Amino acid sequence: MILRLDDAAIERLVEQARAGDRWAFAGLFEHFHEPVYRFVMSRVQRESDAEDLTQLVFVKALEALPRYESRGIPFGGWLFRLARNAVIDFVRARREHADLATAVERPAPDAGPAELAATRAEIAEVAAALAVLTADQREVIALRFFAGLSARDAAAAMGRQEGTIRGLQFRAIGTLRRQLGIDAEERIGSAAIGAGSVSHGGAGGRR
Repeated sequence: MILRLDDAAIERLVEQARAGDRWAFAGLFEHFHEPVYRFVMSRVQRESDAEDLTQLVFVKALEALPRYESRGIPFGGWLFRLARNAVIDFVRARREHADLATAVERPAPDAGPAELAATRAEIAEVAAALAVLTADQREVIALRFFAGLSARDAAAAMGRQEGTIRGLQFRAIGTLRRQLGIDAEERIGSAAIGAGSVSHGGAGGRR
C-alpha cells in the first residue's frame, strides 16, 4: 500500500530524517516515489532510465537532506527541483528529447491487448498535443498532472512564482483543449495514470 501523508506528517518525517532517522526517510520515499517516477517518466524516453533517475533523485535527496532548510519552500518542491535538475542533466548529456509516447514501450505483463491499445492511443494523443506547448508549459503539465504537485510545489520545483505557474497552466490547458477537446484535463490525468501503470506496473517498480 502506498503511504499518503499530509503536510504536517511530511514536515515531521523531514525533521526526523534530517536527524538521521532512516525509517523516516523511508516514509518520505514511499510517499514521493511514485509521483517522482511519473514526472521523470514523462520527460525521458526509456523506463530503465526513468527508474535509474528516480533512484538517483532519492540518493541526492538523502545526501543533501542534512543541509535542507525549508525557507518557505515545501519539501516536495525541493525534491522535485532535484528531479527536474536530474532530468535536465540527463537530457543534456544524452542529447535526447522527452517523448511521452515511449512511456508504453514496455507493457505491464497483466495488461490485456485491448487495454494496452487503448492506453497507447490515449498517451499518443496526449503526447502529440503536448508537442505544441512551450517547454515551460510542458514542464508545468508534467509537474501538475503526471507528478500531481500543487501549484505551490510546482512553483518551488521550477523556481517560479505560483502565479506564473498558474498562468502557464491556464495557457497550456487552453491550447490542449483546442487539441484534445474540452475534457483536456481529464484526458491528461488519464494518460498520466496510464503511463505510470502500463510502464511501471503501478507502485511496484524497482526500489
